[in-house]
Amino acid sequence: MSFRPNSQGLFPQPFAPVAWLARPLVGAPVFVAVIAVFVTMQVWGQPFAPVVVAAGMVGLYMALNIGANDVANNVGPAVGAGAISMVGALVIAMVFEAAGALIAGGDVVGTISKGIIAPQAVGHSGDFVRLMIAALVAAAIWINVATAVGAPVSTTHSIVGGVLGGGLAAAGLASVNWTVMGMIAASWVLSPALGAAFAAAVLALLKALIAFRDDRVSAARQWVPVFVGAMAGTFAAYLAIKGLHRIWRPDAGSTVALSAVTAIAVYAAVRYRLRNIAERVANTREEVGRLFTIPLVVAAALLSFAHGSNDVANAVGPLAAIVHIVSAEDIAAQVVIPRWVMVVGALGLSVGLALFGGKMVRRVGSEITEMDRLRAFAVVLSAAVTVIVASALALPVSSTHIALGAVFGVGFLREYLENQAGKVRAIRALYDDYREPKLFDTPRSEIRSLRAAVEDLNRGLPDETIRRQLAHLTEKAERAVEEWQAVKLVRRSHLRTIVAAWLVTVPATAGFAAVVYFVLSAVPLPGIAD
Repeated sequence: MSFRPNSQGLFPQPFAPVAWLARPLVGAPVFVAVIAVFVTMQVWGQPFAPVVVAAGMVGLYMALNIGANDVANNVGPAVGAGAISMVGALVIAMVFEAAGALIAGGDVVGTISKGIIAPQAVGHSGDFVRLMIAALVAAAIWINVATAVGAPVSTTHSIVGGVLGGGLAAAGLASVNWTVMGMIAASWVLSPALGAAFAAAVLALLKALIAFRDDRVSAARQWVPVFVGAMAGTFAAYLAIKGLHRIWRPDAGSTVALSAVTAIAVYAAVRYRLRNIAERVANTREEVGRLFTIPLVVAAALLSFAHGSNDVANAVGPLAAIVHIVSAEDIAAQVVIPRWVMVVGALGLSVGLALFGGKMVRRVGSEITEMDRLRAFAVVLSAAVTVIVASALALPVSSTHIALGAVFGVGFLREYLENQAGKVRAIRALYDDYREPKLFDTPRSEIRSLRAAVEDLNRGLPDETIRRQLAHLTEKAERAVEEWQAVKLVRRSHLRTIVAAWLVTVPATAGFAAVVYFVLSAVPLPGIAD
């Protein structure tokens, strides 16, 4: 069977009678209609059924947009590095997103996201329902807009802004927990900075220990088991903290023990597997990088599972709150999520990814900066490590911002290394052409001499010396200097778009949610007392 990814989703070629369902503009309406019937069946005959069905459609719209935008962070690096095809990545992510949502999505969810609005501040059930619908509408539309312009944004921050705006409209300034909002604002800077720093450090270590060695195969035999074992242990802890925390909450000691045992077992298995690596791997960076293929695929699956278990609440939490209010007739800070509500969220995540996720996968995986397997490994490992460290320190971070920060981190490290290498090439060309007699007449090695020359260049040569050297430059040396000065390996336009989207996410969704709430205030809700 052959599949071709189109510009926005999957298009299965051999099955012409059903292939049209994979077209976003056809498949999405059909899917929404099916879910509408499904939700209607769950509340048929109840006086509040129209409100729940309407809220279900809004929740589904939110889930579709989360799938289209946020899941790319989990599979994009592996796709960009060529470790897995676009179709393979989308299939894996669909399966594991849904599994994470249904298996570990949890039975209880906080209805007021992150404790931003005090439930008791909202006077009537009708006002609370309007607040939740307004938050969902605002967040879903904002994520849709961000996806259209190619900006991965935090779905948690989107729903936070929606709840904030709806809460302000419903209950005023006094209802808002501004301490929590301040922590969320801090995460705008903290999350990408931590992700970038960890990713750059991991990639620098990979390059120093493996990629920059003369005998890469021997270095890979020694260090690949260490890195893969570390990743396995990290992801064991990541799943315990983020992926399974709604159904299993191990203490710190148990989490550390689970991580250590997993790391040692995987290290031993990979070391045994690579004992004859020299017989089947060429001594090139590309060939050695292929050893990270399976870890990247596994990482994409586990990240998707953890994402499904966590972010499904952003879509169905407000919907679950509405179902609770209209059925139990009270406002609660936490509610039990009905199984059918979780199904709506899980299917929405998966279908949204399949129909609309291809664009964002390419953006994260290859359009911001070029990925190879070492860089992709650094991104996924650092993202998981950063989330674990932040969770242990109770720091307010966004997994989306961390993952994108990691992508930018490896990109800017590439720029730095390439510019340093270009600087050395330029200096070599300059001094080889000028034949400076004092450069290599000392006992120092050539590389130490070149480093000293780089330091001299960084300090700036006198104008007279520069003119004298330029007078003797060949065309090759001039070109080397120009190339050194022109290297840009991270697309600045994408950086500006993404950062701008991050900064305006909460204000934009808050403002829109307030408008939606005021509009809904004039609309009577069947079966719900105002």
